[in-house]
Amino acid sequence: NYDEAEGTLLGELNGGLKAMFTMMNEARLGVGLQGLSLSEIAYQNAVSYAKDRLQGRSLSGAKAPDKKADPIIVHPDIRRSLMTMKAYNEAGRALALWTAIKSDVAHRSGDDKDRQAADDYTGLMTPVVKGVLTDKGFDHAVMAQQVFGGHGYIEEHGMSQFVRDARIAMIYEGANGIQALDLVGRKLAQNGGRAVQAFFKELGEFCEENRTDEKMAPFTKALKKGLNDLQAATMWLVQNAMAKPDNAGAASTDYMHLFGLVALGYMWAQMAKSAQAKLAEGANGAAPFYDTKLVTARFFMERIMPETATRLARISSGADTLMALPAEA
Repeated sequence: NYDEAEGTLLGELNGGLKAMFTMMNEARLGVGLQGLSLSEIAYQNAVSYAKDRLQGRSLSGAKAPDKKADPIIVHPDIRRSLMTMKAYNEAGRALALWTAIKSDVAHRSGDDKDRQAADDYTGLMTPVVKGVLTDKGFDHAVMAQQVFGGHGYIEEHGMSQFVRDARIAMIYEGANGIQALDLVGRKLAQNGGRAVQAFFKELGEFCEENRTDEKMAPFTKALKKGLNDLQAATMWLVQNAMAKPDNAGAASTDYMHLFGLVALGYMWAQMAKSAQAKLAEGANGAAPFYDTKLVTARFFMERIMPETATRLARISSGADTLMALPAEA
C-alpha cells in the first residue's frame, strides 16, 4: 500500500521521460543484437544438419557416390536458405559493431562535430537495427527450421525453440511497426534531415571513390542502385507524406527494410574492399577466409540487394488500396 507515500526526485524535474527514452533506445539496440544472435545460432544448427542429413542426389551428379544419398547441402534450395542467413548475419554483425563504434564516439569523442555526427547516426540507425535484425532473426529461425524438415518442427533438435524465442524480439521494446514509424515519422526529418543526408553522402562518396576499381564494381554498382532506390523512396515520402499522412504509415515498414538493405549492403561493400586488400597483401594464411567473404558479399549483392526495387515499388504505390476497404469488409 503506497497511499501517502513520499517520493524522491531523481534527476531534474520533468526529465524522466527523456531518461526513459535513453534507456529504451539502448534497449532497442540490445534487442536488435538478440535478433541477430538467434539468427546466427539457427544458421549454425541448420548448416551442421545440412552437412549430415542424406536425402536425394545432387542435380549435377552424385557428390557422395559411396553413400545411399548425398547430404542435403548439395541442393540449390538448401544453399539458398543457408547463404541468405549467412549473408544477413555477417552484415548484421558488421552493422551492430559499426553502430556501437558510433555510440562510443558520441559519448567519448573530444570533438563536438564528431560527437554530433555519431549521435545523429546512432539515432537514425536505432530503429533500423532493432526492426530489421529482429524481423530477419525470426525469418531466419523459420528458414533454419525448414532446413530440418519435419525434424525442425518437433522438439528433438530445438529449432522450434529458436523460432519462439525470436518472435518476442519483434514485439518488445517497441513493436517493429512502431520502429518503422519512428524512422519515417521522426528520424528522417529530425534536425532538418541532417542525419539521413549525412548517411546518403557517406555512401555516395564511398561508391564514387571506388568507381574505377574493377574488382569493386560488383559491390559498388549494386550498392549505388540500392542507394538510388532509397533516395527515391525518401523523396517520394517528402512529396507525398505531409499532404496524406497515411502514405507515410503505409510506406514505413517497407522503408525501414529498404534502409536496412542499403545499410547492410554498405557493410558488405566495406568488407569486400578490406578482403581484397588483405588478399593483395598475401592474406597471411587466411586466403580461404577472405575468399569466402567475397563470395558471400557477391551473393548479397546479386540475390538480396535487388529487393530494394521491390520495396521502392511498394512505397510508391501509396496508401489508397491499403486503406480503401471499410473496417466491416
